[in-house]
Order: sequence, then structure tokens, then C-alpha cells
Amino acid sequence: MENIWFNSWDNILSVIYVTPLAYFAMVISLRISGKRTLSKMNAFDFVVTIALGSILASVTLNQKIPLADGITAVIVFIGLQFLFTWLSVRVKAFKTLITSKPSLIFYNGDFHYSAMKKERITVEEVYSAARQKGYSTLDEIDIMILETTGDISIIKKIKKQKETTFRDVDMEP
Repeated sequence: MENIWFNSWDNILSVIYVTPLAYFAMVISLRISGKRTLSKMNAFDFVVTIALGSILASVTLNQKIPLADGITAVIVFIGLQFLFTWLSVRVKAFKTLITSKPSLIFYNGDFHYSAMKKERITVEEVYSAARQKGYSTLDEIDIMILETTGDISIIKKIKKQKETTFRDVDMEP
């Protein structure tokens, strides 16, 4: 407990040296892997984002972890995320295995309580999502969907129905 405020100048210099190198390596890796790597598309994307932040913090603050190990871990996580997304785009069974479907939680003035219960969404959270999008009443809303990212999409009253954006949503309560 004696080194709670300061350990050594070597540790400080290590952080100053390793942090920009680790950051630069991560930025380069992310640029090579594409925009999808840090998107909020599904649980695997989220896990990669959290893991990358954890790796960067560990490499910069723990002098026992060599920079090469941290860069390797970053590349492996980005590679796994790239592989999973590549497979999910090309293999329907794989996509079904790793991603969920959007859930209808409000339709035509009615809450779908069974879907809300399954997804662990409360009525108050639905109201909050509506308020955040600027709606003062649910009468203005036709459909609310809990997306695979955890976001709630709100579709205002539909006037004419041609091609809709919710073909992939299970419309059964």
C-alpha cells in the first residue's frame, strides 16, 4: 500500500511510451478491419468493443504485459469479429445461431406484454424511449420494435403501406 500514489518513473515512462503505440496499433487494426468492427449490430460486436478497451487498458497500465501480446490480442479479437460477421453474412444458419431477431413490443396502440416480458422490457422503458424521440403520446406511434442492439425503434403512424422496414420482425405477439 506504500506505492498507492507513485511507484516509479519507469512505470510512468512505460505508460507514456506504450500507450501511444498500443493506441496506434489498435487504430490501424480497426481501420483495416472496416466500420463493422465497432458497430452496435449484435452481441458479438459489443463484446469485441468492450474487449478492445480492456486490452488497451491492460497493455498500457500493466508492465508485465508486453506490447506485442496486446497487439496480438487486438488482432485476434478483430479477426474473430471479422470471421463471425463474414460467416453471418454468407451462412444463414450461422447468422441464426449468433444473432437474435428484432421483437415487436408495441403495435397499433397495444403493448405486447409477452414479448416485453421475454425481452425484460418494462412499460416505463417504452414510455421513456417514446419521450426521447419526441413523442408526447403513444397515439402518434404505430409500432415499437426492440432491435437486436437493444435500441427501441419507433415507427410513427403508417399512412400507406408499400414496402416496410420491418419485414424481418416477428409480428406475432
